[in-house]
Amino acid sequence: MQPRKQHLINTAYRLFNKHGYHATGIDRILAESGVSKATLYKHFRSKDELVVAVLQQRHEQLIDSVGQSLEHARASNQSTALVIFDVMNEWFRSDQFFGCNFINASAEYASKGHAVYTLAAEHKAAIQSLIQQGLDGVSGKRKRILMAEQLALLVDGAIVRAHTRGDRDAALLAKKIATQLLGSQ
Repeated sequence: MQPRKQHLINTAYRLFNKHGYHATGIDRILAESGVSKATLYKHFRSKDELVVAVLQQRHEQLIDSVGQSLEHARASNQSTALVIFDVMNEWFRSDQFFGCNFINASAEYASKGHAVYTLAAEHKAAIQSLIQQGLDGVSGKRKRILMAEQLALLVDGAIVRAHTRGDRDAALLAKKIATQLLGSQ
């Protein structure tokens, strides 16, 4: 990726996390990035396209991170079903936690046909799919799908709780609930 394009994405990501998507204007992104308007529009036809690029990059980072954690757990003969809660616990306790980019973006771009909303929904489906892949111990495809849906709901609930209530232990609480759910199978 071209350095200026990546710099725009990184600057926009930081500003969107701090101020929100609609509240962060193009002029502010340009001022903080030091990039010209012509350069911005060379890479992105609109602010919405920049938002999609930011979310796409974040999606790839998260899928890679969770996927690597699942693989590490498998290689260590650890339970993979609960790994996502450990990943979230680290995230909630880091200085990089600003809530979920996809939950926040889908709230600001609430039209179901909008590219931002669609990408947010696709991201949540991909996370659920990764959770399902970690359910090796749950027998039957239908049971794995249902359990993945329940665990994905716990994931989103923990993210919202950590963000709105400042509860850094939300992932640990969700993990306890998930452990109970898995134990009832």
